[in-house]
Amino acid sequence: MVDVSEIEFGDGPGGERSRAEASSVAEAVGTTEVEAGTPAGGLDNDALRERVEEALDTIRPAIAMDGGNVELLDIEDGVVTLRMMGACGGCPMSTMTLKRGIEERLRSMVPGIQRVDAI
Repeated sequence: MVDVSEIEFGDGPGGERSRAEASSVAEAVGTTEVEAGTPAGGLDNDALRERVEEALDTIRPAIAMDGGNVELLDIEDGVVTLRMMGACGGCPMSTMTLKRGIEERLRSMVPGIQRVDAI
């Protein structure tokens, strides 16, 4: 299981950096909110994929500490599909890592992300 206290915004070793990264992504995109009816915050597919990969890169070190990794497979209509790999692939706590760690991080850093699913 990944210790999400180290990867969420707040008082952790990565808390300040994470908050700054989220701010820079929101600033680059130009909004912290999604306009109604605009898929994925108005980003084109390449820009959206890049933002999601950047957000995943902020969480991958914590996942790697437990012997896992995550692969971005698809983004469609605000739903990100990932593959949990390594130790995460068979871990019973991977759902917690996915929802409380990865999904929260992506939703906070990438406008338009509604949900994260794993296959």
